[in-house]
Amino acid sequence: MNWKTIFKSFKNKDMQRRLLIVIGIIIAYRFLAHIPVPLAEPTELRAVIDSVVNGSDFGGFINLLTGGALASLSIVLVGLGPFITASIITQLLTKAIPRLEELHKDGESGRRKIQQWTRLISVPLAIIQSIAFIFILRESVLAGNTVSLGETSLFEWVIAVTAMTAGSILLMWLGELITEQGVGNGISLIIFAGIISQLPQILSTIGTSLTDTSAGKLNVFGWFELPVNPTAFFISLILATVSLIVLYWLVKINEAQRIITINYAKRVHGNSNYGGVKSILPVKLIAAGVIPVIFAVAFLSLPAFVGQVIKAVGGPEMMPLANNLITWFQTPNPGSFTGNTAEAFIYPALYFILVIAFTYFYTGIVFNANEISENLQKQGGFIEGVRPGLQTEKYLTRTVNRLILFGSVVLGLIAVMPFAGEYLLYQTTGITGTNLSIGGTGLLIVVSVALEALRQINSRALMVTYDDYK
Repeated sequence: MNWKTIFKSFKNKDMQRRLLIVIGIIIAYRFLAHIPVPLAEPTELRAVIDSVVNGSDFGGFINLLTGGALASLSIVLVGLGPFITASIITQLLTKAIPRLEELHKDGESGRRKIQQWTRLISVPLAIIQSIAFIFILRESVLAGNTVSLGETSLFEWVIAVTAMTAGSILLMWLGELITEQGVGNGISLIIFAGIISQLPQILSTIGTSLTDTSAGKLNVFGWFELPVNPTAFFISLILATVSLIVLYWLVKINEAQRIITINYAKRVHGNSNYGGVKSILPVKLIAAGVIPVIFAVAFLSLPAFVGQVIKAVGGPEMMPLANNLITWFQTPNPGSFTGNTAEAFIYPALYFILVIAFTYFYTGIVFNANEISENLQKQGGFIEGVRPGLQTEKYLTRTVNRLILFGSVVLGLIAVMPFAGEYLLYQTTGITGTNLSIGGTGLLIVVSVALEALRQINSRALMVTYDDYK
């Protein structure tokens, strides 16, 4: 990153306008995250929501991605999930249906049509997810919860579903407005803002634990005492050190790429020469970014949440199924490893495998070796030592598969690393409930989105300061 150019670009009026628009949209999103859904019994429902957020890892994960919208039962609770799901559906259909693939290759007009269909598909998905969220929040009252909810009328259901659907579509629109400013992907930046918004609460919790001196104060070499909790201080110091090391390697891995040199044949047209130059084709180590981690967490958390619903509304004959779903797919607490270790390791093992599987799946969508090979052949480009056409496609596929193998394993190890951290923290201090797994997921998302946004800001800065270098 050319930080000097980036800071210099802030003097440009157009750059200032774009950044202020993005900041204003993010502030508007944070306001929306605190507008509650119009439902009956707000006090009782809030008590149920608190129990779901604190007692379910899926609830905690959703609350993290939505920037606290679940805890507030906000109208943007559904978030960008419907749009992301619709985007994946249209991408898969584009690969499966030749007509859509041709439309995608038509250029900007074709992509705009596909984007419009994606928006239309998002609406029914938002309605379905809104109904599912309300039903689950009402019916998944945890076992032993004394909170009781009254019946919700059809009119209240319609109002709540309409509000949540409108909130999801509004977020989609705000994300596209951010993308139009050319300083980052709007959808990713909204998720990024939601995660970062939880930082003050985390820092407040750490500060409270540090200032709790009921168990004693920190003695510094026997010379004097500091008014901080010794255990909390050393735990915070260790976590901060590990986080910085993991952050460093996350940046390295996220930026790692294989450079493939592309040669262009020299052509003579009249008195002019064309081609005869070299270019590069960068292939990232983890082309899918953090998407595999999000998919894996959501996929594994859902069965346990469904098990809680079955346990709440099902009959006695459904209890074994519900208990098994909760036991097998619940994110293990550190204390879980002291009991049946086989069940405790089911979740981390499946998590690791799913991260690898989703990395291969999503990379296959975003990196099309056949399309790249065709474009290179049309433009007269070739890879040295590789024949254009089918051989180039095979070479690119083989190269990407090797990168994915290493990158997906590394991504999987980073994803399951917090489980080891929770286990070690429990063994050394006896502390549980740290939710480091959710923090690790959030860190992956934050690093990936921040780096991508910085790259786009750097490109925009080079454009607006170009005249200064003439």
